[in-house]
Amino acid sequence: MMDHTTLEKKIAEALNHNKFCSFATVEGNKPKVRYMALFHDGVNLHLATDRKTHKVEELEENPNVYVLAGYEEGGSKDVIELQGIARVTKQEQLRNELWNEDFKRWFSGPDDPDYVILEIEAQRIEYTPHGGELQVWEK
Repeated sequence: MMDHTTLEKKIAEALNHNKFCSFATVEGNKPKVRYMALFHDGVNLHLATDRKTHKVEELEENPNVYVLAGYEEGGSKDVIELQGIARVTKQEQLRNELWNEDFKRWFSGPDDPDYVILEIEAQRIEYTPHGGELQVWEK
């Protein structure tokens, strides 16, 4: 087993190789999953979305989320399963940092009032390196 700091670094490295994830919220009493572009700062994740989407409403009711990333074509083949707490932010610096031209399909620019970021604070991560054994990181 890796120590906490080494494991956190390995998870962050694996996240660098995953541009997309499956993002699950709770709608009523049932899970709801969708694919999203994945950004991260260490083991904390950022997802860009429209403030008028169902996922934002769902997070107001229940901020518990689950993210699955890994085994992506061209990626590291590591698997990351993350349980976390999400909150919606309009933090200008983060919105500018994450902005890319692909978002123009949905937003006028980084100052668009509908463009928000979901900040996901990791609580528990199950990390399985390609060909390796499951490791568990907890906050």
